[in-house]
Amino acid sequence: MPFKNIFCSLLLLVLVSCKTEQHFNEKKLQIAFIADVHLQDIFAQFEDNNYRGIKNPVTGEYANIRTMNAQLHSTRIFNENYFAFLEALNDIVKRGIKQVVLPGDFSDDGQPVHVRGLRKILNEYSQKYGISFFVTTGNHDVVRPFSQDAAKTDFLGKDGKEQIISSSKNFDKSKSELKPIITADIKNWGYKETIQEMRDFGFFPKKTDLYWETPFSNYTYEQYDFEEAQKESVLEKRTYIVKNTNLYLPDASYVVEPIKGIWLLAIDANAYVPNEKLSGKPDDPHDFSGANTGYNNVLIYKSHLLNWVKKVSAEAKQKGKILIAFSHYPMVDFNDNASPELKQLFGADKMQLQRVPNEEVAQQFADAGIQIHFGGHMHINDTGVRTSAKGNTLFNIQTPSLAAYMPAYKILTIHSDSEFEVETVVIGKVLGFNSLFPFYEEEYAHLQSSKSEHIWNKEILKAKDYAAFTNWHLKELVRLRFLPEDFPAEFLKTIISLSGKDLLEMNKNASETDKELKLNSLTISNFELWTGFDMIFDFYRLKSADELAYSEIGNKRLKQYELVCRQLKKSNDPKLILWAEIFLKTMTGDPSDHFMIDLKNNQIDNLSVK
Repeated sequence: MPFKNIFCSLLLLVLVSCKTEQHFNEKKLQIAFIADVHLQDIFAQFEDNNYRGIKNPVTGEYANIRTMNAQLHSTRIFNENYFAFLEALNDIVKRGIKQVVLPGDFSDDGQPVHVRGLRKILNEYSQKYGISFFVTTGNHDVVRPFSQDAAKTDFLGKDGKEQIISSSKNFDKSKSELKPIITADIKNWGYKETIQEMRDFGFFPKKTDLYWETPFSNYTYEQYDFEEAQKESVLEKRTYIVKNTNLYLPDASYVVEPIKGIWLLAIDANAYVPNEKLSGKPDDPHDFSGANTGYNNVLIYKSHLLNWVKKVSAEAKQKGKILIAFSHYPMVDFNDNASPELKQLFGADKMQLQRVPNEEVAQQFADAGIQIHFGGHMHINDTGVRTSAKGNTLFNIQTPSLAAYMPAYKILTIHSDSEFEVETVVIGKVLGFNSLFPFYEEEYAHLQSSKSEHIWNKEILKAKDYAAFTNWHLKELVRLRFLPEDFPAEFLKTIISLSGKDLLEMNKNASETDKELKLNSLTISNFELWTGFDMIFDFYRLKSADELAYSEIGNKRLKQYELVCRQLKKSNDPKLILWAEIFLKTMTGDPSDHFMIDLKNNQIDNLSVK
């Protein structure tokens, strides 16, 4: 080959190489956050029992699923979310994202069969697509700190009947329609077993990590050595003493640097409260309550975490690292600051108000150096911002669940050390989401023939896609559970059957109403198209999905609700006034769909197209 041609070829190769390197450097780092997967491996096989579940009357495939009745009384879907999770992972693959965070409740009650199933899925995507997964614990991953027997009475069995599956023979069999299935694969694993099974996803150091530590590590960043990190990562060295006891519990928190300059801070915020009377055993799961309260109990029972977070945050700042924190629980009020009114109207023990973090939580963690935190637990899309008395600002980003309305995950794009873009991706179209519907047809037929009092609306089986299915799930959940459990009976009677027109005119004369309608370009006939129940359902849609529900409800209806609320605030009934204030606050929160966070100026800017 002539020298000129060789030179040109080399020059072209260099130019291509430079262009590729420049493109790589310009590409912004993206991290996906998938919260509350609640994965149940519906196609798994038990290791100690030949039971395969039930046969799909259409496909002939066996599946082990929960009943539709159970799903519609729960804040999470148990079955179809399996397909939604795969859909989300495939979407992440298409986008070329290589870092994926699961902020807790990755499993459903830490059952061995499901944790194993999740591990297999994550391993497959890691090996095929080079994705690194980082997880932390939620209250449904480690129900109690130590393994315990468990049972579910609401699996779907033969002929549409309920099937009990238990890890022990010692349970109430009085409601058993079919012969119970006994398998150790349905017990609740504790820390030891769950962390070991999920060890490759952040809980333990990997050779590819640039740095990894726990609250109990003794080495420094400059001294970091993989072999030493391995020695200190064993669970026996990662324990804390529980306040007012002589008991030690594991803490699975860690910080990892998977990519140069990025620190992911995984906070294990599972805080187990000890009972007044203890068994005297070092590992009795029944000595503790569950961990679903979150950070209010962290400040009491896991105060070591706050000190560690301060240390990590200070080091990250000193070393020029970008620190992104995540945990299962919210650090900021997730009710758009309507929690005081919710407490007055519904009571402190309703509307999951016991899960709302005290203001002290946000203040403490903001001052500890946390600026961006991704949480889950509540199955909602929300953003909460708090600035402490010392002037430190915390942005708490609530990641929706794929097992609830509106099913979505978050993408964090790091533009610089102070500019962060957050985008919410709805998983509305899911391949195979309706493949289990033939099972539910059998269940529905059985409920009808047995004249069950608890029968769900069969219209859910006409859902056109997964987003519509989750919308139906929420609607039935409101009807079957939230209304009877949360709403004061008398207040419910006051509004549930009234039309929007009735609510609009409740506290205003006709001339004033006409004036308001003219100002808002609305007609009174449109208010007759909906009832108090529709308003309550849309309240739950807004509470769950925030901005993601706007297009579902529609601007015209939202304007109608706003006008009605303004009229209700003039009522002589304190409950109606509270309801109006709650609804208005729920409609107007911080940006939660697509937004930019500016840490230099502590600002959040909405990027969503209105």
